[in-house]
Amino acid sequence: NVKLTTNHGDIVLQLNEEKAPLTVANFIEYVKAGHYENTVFHRVIGNFMVQGGGFEPGMKEKKDKRPSIQNEADNGLPNKKYSVAMARTMEPHSASAQFFINVADNAFLNHSAKTVQGWGYAVFGEVIEGTDVVDKIKGVATSSKAG
Repeated sequence: NVKLTTNHGDIVLQLNEEKAPLTVANFIEYVKAGHYENTVFHRVIGNFMVQGGGFEPGMKEKKDKRPSIQNEADNGLPNKKYSVAMARTMEPHSASAQFFINVADNAFLNHSAKTVQGWGYAVFGEVIEGTDVVDKIKGVATSSKAG
């Protein structure tokens, strides 16, 4: 398990190494390297998800130190409320450090085909403690800032 300490409280993630071994190993490497220290949930969409792992306060981008990983979204784990998945670009195999917590059931993010449109987003764990904290984060006031 991994504990995320936020200014709203703690969130405990249970990682699924059996179904998402590459993704979990990658996430743990970032944790061990201290990459997530002092990062923010920089993308918060109240009825969709909260995304973090890529920016420090003031929207200062963290530099990725590791190569992107193979997308494991075909592992059968659904993008359901309080599941944790890897963020990525439009390129299916581009996930590196950023992750998101689903705050709703987002079946449209699930793997449907091994195509650019169908790959989906790899779920690799779930929130087992601190769902109330996730709910606080999804409700924070947000603003837009061009990078």
